[in-house]
Amino acid sequence: MDLKALIRDVPDFPKPGIMYRDITTLLKNSEGLSYTLDQMAAKATELAPDVIVGIESRGFIFGMPLAYKLGKSFAPVRKSGKLPAPVHAISYDLEYGQDRLEVHQDAFTAGSRVLIVDDLLATGGTAAATAQLIQQMGAEIAGFSFVIELAGLQGRQKLPGQASVSSLVVY
Repeated sequence: MDLKALIRDVPDFPKPGIMYRDITTLLKNSEGLSYTLDQMAAKATELAPDVIVGIESRGFIFGMPLAYKLGKSFAPVRKSGKLPAPVHAISYDLEYGQDRLEVHQDAFTAGSRVLIVDDLLATGGTAAATAQLIQQMGAEIAGFSFVIELAGLQGRQKLPGQASVSSLVVY
């Protein structure tokens, strides 16, 4: 299936010169969505994760059904102040400033194999910070799973070198 045909290009969003890859058109296509999740599940099965981690917020869209399909637990990684119980946190640099990610302290145990899921790999900063957070908790990165990768931004180079990285669509 040609997933690129199901992803809408929105020029000059959110600012001039940016080509936004809009997944809402993929999400509304039931066959395309099923195919996407089936492909992600097939690749994830090879990595034998114990836990699926979804990065806020579009990582939740793909991470939750992937966890369900694989019979694994799901843990959300959220922006600061969104989780109600004690958290582990990491701050990381953005183009202009900093951001902070958090995960519940009891989301998974040390030694767990964790698959990190998001809709898009761009510059890699958020995914790399998520990996650091998971490793600080004593877990192992089983790999990364993305629907889209913007290869020209070289985000893959920021991710741990030994980790498997899977992207279904590469621009």
